[in-house]
Amino acid sequence: MIGSKFDMNISDLLRRFSLPFAAVVLLSIPSAFAQEAARPAGDLTSEEEIRQFCTNIADPARDQRYLLQKQELEKLRADIDSRMAEMDKRKAEYQDWLKRRNDFVKQAEAGLIDIYKNMKPDAAALQLQEVKIEVAAAVIMRLGSRQSSVILNEMDPLKAAVIANIIASASDPNTSKDPS
Repeated sequence: MIGSKFDMNISDLLRRFSLPFAAVVLLSIPSAFAQEAARPAGDLTSEEEIRQFCTNIADPARDQRYLLQKQELEKLRADIDSRMAEMDKRKAEYQDWLKRRNDFVKQAEAGLIDIYKNMKPDAAALQLQEVKIEVAAAVIMRLGSRQSSVILNEMDPLKAAVIANIIASASDPNTSKDPS
């Protein structure tokens, strides 16, 4: 009986204290959440810490990004400048070559014209019939009109007519104009 009394006392005790115990447990849970919400201002959550960290490094990161972009632009500018210098060097070489070529062509033309000026018209006509038609026309154009007419007279009539057409086209002011 002592055991049953004791059993009864425990069950009575449990019934008696279960309600207040449950109330204490339930009341303590919201207070735990309330404490978490009412934590000191110095405590930050990880999300807030991340946000604050990102805010703190935004300006230095931007400055670093600008510095890297500036360095890249300076490197590109130096590359462009070196390429421009190379292009200027090549342009000067080309202009020098072109000048020497033009001087040579002028001397060659002058020498060629002098050769045909001193030739007999029948011999000049035979030789000019065998060269490119454009070259023959250029030579005849540079000779005097009297000598040119004698040479054309000595040439094959068809070739002479083609040369005369080329010379006439060269003196036409509309020849070099754009047809559109």
